[in-house]
Amino acid sequence: MRIAIAGAGNVGRAIARELLENGHQVLLIDRDPKALKLDSVPKAEWLMADACEIASLDSAKLNNCQVLVAATGDDKVNLVASLLAKTEYGVPRVVARVNHPKNEWLFDSSWGVDVAVSTPRIISALVEEAVSVGDVVRLFSFKKGQANLVELTLPDASKCLGKTVEEIQLPDNASLAAIVRDGRVISPKAHDVFSAGDELLFVASSTAEDLLKQCFIQQ
Repeated sequence: MRIAIAGAGNVGRAIARELLENGHQVLLIDRDPKALKLDSVPKAEWLMADACEIASLDSAKLNNCQVLVAATGDDKVNLVASLLAKTEYGVPRVVARVNHPKNEWLFDSSWGVDVAVSTPRIISALVEEAVSVGDVVRLFSFKKGQANLVELTLPDASKCLGKTVEEIQLPDNASLAAIVRDGRVISPKAHDVFSAGDELLFVASSTAEDLLKQCFIQQ
C-alpha cells in the first residue's frame, strides 16, 4: 500500500518506520523544514508542504494513496487533512491522531475520519484490561463501522466454563474474534471449550457490548 503521513514529528516518523518494515510505501508530509529529517527515515518519500492545502495534496498525489495518517500535533490540522483526504481524493482509509481528549468527539465520519486514535483513551483501556476480570473493557473503536474491539477475561465463577463456543449464544452484532490463553492466540472453533482466565476478544456494536457480560458472567 501507499500511505501518506501528515506530520513528520516523532510520532509520524515512528509510524513511518513501522510501515516501511512491513513492506509499505510511505510518504511523509510536513510544512516545517526542521521536521524534514530525511536521514531518520531514509526509505520514505518526503514532501515539504501544508497538508491542509489542496495544492500540496495534489503534489503528494494523494489520490494514489490507500491510507492517510493525520499525525500532527495540532487537532485542527488533523481534522482538515482528514476531511480533504476523504472528500477531495477519496482515500479509502483515514486514521487520525487525537491530541486533546476534549476534541475526541469531532473525530468521526463527518470529518472524514475512519479511525481516531486517542493516546489517553488507549492507555486507560489498557489499564482497565490489565486489572479487570469479569468486566467488558472497550479497547478500540472502529468509527467507520460503528463497532468496537472489546475484551472480557473470564473469572473462576463464569457460567460458561466447560462450555463450547457453539453453546454460547452471542447477542446480535457481536462476534468472538480470538481467545487468548497462556500467551497463545486461539482462533475460536465451534468445539473449543472456555476456561477460567481466558481473555476473549470481540468485535461488537455498542448495544451488543452491553449484552456480552450477560452471556458469560451473570447467573
